Parts: sequence; C-alpha cells; structure tokens
Amino acid sequence: MSGELKPTEASQRAAITAEARSWVPTPYHHHGDVKGVGVDCAMILVRVYAAAGIIPDIDPRPYPVEWHLHRSEERYLGWVERYGHPIAGPPHALPGPGDLALYRFGRCYSHSAIVIDWPLVVHAYVRGGCQYDTGDQGWLGHDKQGRRPVKFYSFWPARIRQAQICPAEETRS
Repeated sequence: MSGELKPTEASQRAAITAEARSWVPTPYHHHGDVKGVGVDCAMILVRVYAAAGIIPDIDPRPYPVEWHLHRSEERYLGWVERYGHPIAGPPHALPGPGDLALYRFGRCYSHSAIVIDWPLVVHAYVRGGCQYDTGDQGWLGHDKQGRRPVKFYSFWPARIRQAQICPAEETRS
C-alpha cells in the first residue's frame, strides 16, 4: 500500500473550478491549449480536467473549426461521454461545481462550459476568449428557436443530491 490518499470529490471539484478560473482571460485560439496564450472550448476541458487528475492527458485534435455546422456526428459529445456521465440539470437538479454543461450549436452538441457555481460558468468562446458567463442566459441559454438545448455531465458517481434540488421543482404540500 502506497499510503497515498485519493482526493475527495469536494477537493477535486475545488481543483477543477480553481484551474478553470486560472484560464480567464486567455484569448481564443482554435486548437490552442496554452494558458494565457490561446485556448478553444475543447482544449480547455482537456487541460482543466487533466490538471485536476480527473481524466488522462488526451488530445482530441485535429477537428475542423465549423464541423458542427456541416455534420451531425456527435464528435464532441463522444469525447465527453468517454469520461463523464449524464446527470439531471435544471429544472430538476442543479449541476455542481466542476460539472460540465454541453450546448447544442449548429447540428450537434459542440460547445461546453465548466460549472463554477450554476449558472456561473467558465468557457472559451471565439468572440471573447476564456471568460465567465451565465450558463442559462444570453447566447448560451438561448438560440433562434428559444431555449438552447443543453446537457449536463459529471465525472463522479451518480448520486442524489437532495440539497441541490431546484426550489422551483419542490412539490407543494
């Protein structure tokens, strides 16, 4: 036995949110993965979750800039599902710090944001670089048809988080 303790879920989540925050305000650069120099919405996930020890240091590149506009293949979603599992999101439950919001842009799920404290997220976007945003408002939360489709993923075992049930969904006695 090595005597090395595995980090707790709480410390892992704190490590992810601290690492994600440290990337703000890195400029946007397609395929970029250098803090302070350039990053895109796929590579920030790799760098943040690998730095926190949640996933191995993988490299999903190359990927075309606008593949989500021309193809329906769920490439981005496929990478996320290799390591994370879907969880309930609003209005049924709130994602926790370090969980992932995956948004549909174009023909498939092709943009992500790391949850800091829902709805506060960190993501890398072509028009603003790595930035804080509100995950359920503005262009993240809405598209031309109304509410933008979003899925939530976690990297920890599924469990019921009673304390995080959304107040709007509580039943009235």
